[in-house]
Amino acid sequence: MPLPFLTADRAFDAHEDTADEDVLAHEDPDRWRRPYRPGPWRVAGAALLLLLAAFMLLATMIIAFAGAWAGAGVCVAAALAVIGSALRLLMAGVWVSPTGLRRVGFFRTRSIGWDEITEVRTVQQPVRWLGLPRTVQGQALTAAARDGAELPVLLTDHNADFLSRAEAFDRAADMVEAWADEYRAAVPA
Repeated sequence: MPLPFLTADRAFDAHEDTADEDVLAHEDPDRWRRPYRPGPWRVAGAALLLLLAAFMLLATMIIAFAGAWAGAGVCVAAALAVIGSALRLLMAGVWVSPTGLRRVGFFRTRSIGWDEITEVRTVQQPVRWLGLPRTVQGQALTAAARDGAELPVLLTDHNADFLSRAEAFDRAADMVEAWADEYRAAVPA
């Protein structure tokens, strides 16, 4: 069963091999794409949650065989919540399309149209380490809004996708910046 949110778009991978192919051209303007693969920390966290869900479903079966249907129902609901959390964790990140940027977080998703963005750039600033309150000096991909509104940081080199993977962060930031440059140029001012 293909899981498209686990892999980066094939066009992004092909960009490394063929420089003359237009990576940003595609057929469906409503399709959101993630220009990088989920990092090992994100995948490991989701795998642990799925392992926990497997044990919860095993407990559900044991409770159901014992005849406690209410307890089995609660256990199934909790296991489904853990599975949903694992999937949401895997889908978190920055997605791009011809219509704009989408930053998918665990609890919140925010879409920003290209016409609302003045620039996308990489800056040196304190960033959160693995999303925890602790901050370290690092790189962050940021977007500036036309109306001066504060936009959330899109990517950092210390998040679950890019911790200890500086080259992957640089490649993903460059790809998002390329999308921004192409599509902001196409939007009438």
